[in-house]
Amino acid sequence: MNNMEIGEYDDGWQQNRTKQQGEDEEMPEDNPAETIRECLEKFLTPDYIMEPGIFTQLKRYFQSGGSPEEVIMMLSENYKAVAQMANLLAEWLILAGVKVTDVQAMVENHLKDMILKTFDPKKADTIFTEEGETPDWLTEMIDHPTWRSLIYRLAEEYPDCLMLNFTIKLISDAGFQSEITSISTAAQQIEVFSRVLKTSIAKFLSNPEDIQGAIQECARMVCHGQHTYVYSQVLIQVLSQEQKGGFNMKRLAQEITKYALQNNQNVTPITMALNGSAAYPQACQALSSMLSRNTLNPADITVLYRNYSGPDPPPIDLIRNPQLLELLVDSLFKAGVKINPEHKPKYIYLLAYAASVVDTPAKKRPLAERVLNKDELKNTTQAVEKVHAICNVNKGSTELIAELQTLYNCIKYPVVGVGVIRWIENTVTEPSYFKLSTDSCPTHLAILDEVAAVHPTLHQQILSLLIRLFESKQDELEILVQLEMKKMLLDRMVNLLTRGCVVPVVKYIKQCWGKGDTDVSLIRYFVTEVLETITHPYSPEFVLLFLPMVENEEITGTMRGEGDNDPVSEFIGSFLFFFH
Repeated sequence: MNNMEIGEYDDGWQQNRTKQQGEDEEMPEDNPAETIRECLEKFLTPDYIMEPGIFTQLKRYFQSGGSPEEVIMMLSENYKAVAQMANLLAEWLILAGVKVTDVQAMVENHLKDMILKTFDPKKADTIFTEEGETPDWLTEMIDHPTWRSLIYRLAEEYPDCLMLNFTIKLISDAGFQSEITSISTAAQQIEVFSRVLKTSIAKFLSNPEDIQGAIQECARMVCHGQHTYVYSQVLIQVLSQEQKGGFNMKRLAQEITKYALQNNQNVTPITMALNGSAAYPQACQALSSMLSRNTLNPADITVLYRNYSGPDPPPIDLIRNPQLLELLVDSLFKAGVKINPEHKPKYIYLLAYAASVVDTPAKKRPLAERVLNKDELKNTTQAVEKVHAICNVNKGSTELIAELQTLYNCIKYPVVGVGVIRWIENTVTEPSYFKLSTDSCPTHLAILDEVAAVHPTLHQQILSLLIRLFESKQDELEILVQLEMKKMLLDRMVNLLTRGCVVPVVKYIKQCWGKGDTDVSLIRYFVTEVLETITHPYSPEFVLLFLPMVENEEITGTMRGEGDNDPVSEFIGSFLFFFH
């Protein structure tokens, strides 16, 4: 419901209020007998005296000539005191020793269940007409988290209910918009949605420790519908032009697009409309064709190559599309993928161009005068070509040793680092890989260590792959072999930690320990390796995560000596020294 609709509803609400007051005070009922009959039917329902509309109905009843004695008798005979009995029972429970908060939770949860079962949106909408203004009890309800959560659930189930839509707006006006990021009702009101989007973007910008969680939350909300997607992406596109924080906004826009594609939402036309490709019809058509099908094809690659190898190429942002880059990396670095030799240089050129060329748009000058820096293009192209030749052939660990020097020389280029991770992931996740590997550290994973050393920005991708391997079921391996394999993976994680990826690694191991599904000997192995690697000073966040594992007797009990010379005592001692 947009602002105009809210305003129209408010006007109708006020008009109805005026009309109702006029009828109550000046105009008699057209059919007194019928009015009395309607009122009596309501008075016969259990506990009607507790209903919010009781005074309105009593006024109608008396103005139509109803008998006071009769209404008193009906209301008293049908008074069941359900609410009062609930209060009495609650008092008894408290007297019996149950905590007040527990009793309150019991009552509230039961009421929530009853409301969810019996809620009628049509009756809820009559609250506007009967009350004539926002009821006091509704304003009080939204001050409590329990009842706000109830409103969110009902709003999801009944998106067309005016009363719920209005209540969602009241909740947003009260400053609780951060709670309604996943509520579809928010998407129907531009004012509410804008506040929620602002809160979500602010969380993304101010929460670097859990940036993936913030992105997922924001993307889920933006991808609710086509209208929310277009509105949000246009807004983020404008923000991405800002000098301060613009690159963060561009990344958020790309992550949202990626999320939409993963959920089978075809957003390619919207992406193409926002990236300025309309001014380059050939490139636009070729890109749209591949992105909409999520597949590369030689004809469209040839068109893009011709455009970007010419004297006046389109802006580089057109091919810096995450979806296109993913497709290019997959086609060039996954083992066994066949590309026509005639077209292979075009694939390599486009990937290297997107990764290495610096395109500085002209300011207050014709676009043709923009500055293109291609200094790194040739070397990047050669590095991609060399590593592609290695990755495209299935080679065992022994055969790879001869190629290590070439790989290490080329890995310094970030795009090659990304490709190598994709190649290694594709190789080591094969079910038989560890069954056939006899090395204490397979060559592929040793190469991964080198990528971690050179490219801090790829640490999260590497950790995700290591976690995937660590949690994979290797049922074909003997138990002891499985443990050795997991220790080898923990060594890779410790290496990642020494390269600066500290908190994510320790946080993951602590989660494994907390869940209780990881052999404690592996946790002990990790803690031992880390203690032998690190030294003070320690950050508070690291200590908060690592200290509970160090202090746990089951993990480090066998590592402690009689004096204070063991690693455990030294760590605890240095922690106390630096923080106290």
